[in-house]
Amino acid sequence: MESLWTRLQQEYRLGTISKKDAILYKKWGKALKLLSDNPRYPGLHTHEISPLSERYGERVWQSYLQNRTSGALRMYWVYGPDQQSITIIGLEPHPEDKKHNGYAKVNLSNLPPFK
Repeated sequence: MESLWTRLQQEYRLGTISKKDAILYKKWGKALKLLSDNPRYPGLHTHEISPLSERYGERVWQSYLQNRTSGALRMYWVYGPDQQSITIIGLEPHPEDKKHNGYAKVNLSNLPPFK
């Protein structure tokens, strides 16, 4: 996730970012700012994703980057590595969780499944 953020940031600053990536960069940046100020900010709609928490063995949270749009992006994160930190572990389109077991298809970075 860090390398993606760094790439987007560099391309944005250089003016070489694609329109699609620029939209992602701005939405993600806004969500990160809100998340760092208050993880429970109402517009983020933050909530735990139990199937992912069970699969990875620690509480996995989801916050909105977009809403009311096809394939709306979600940011997945965990608390840590220390008490004052949050680690972003995924950006994915909203899965169809009630159809086709959507959260089973979500892969998160740097978290091996809990065994």
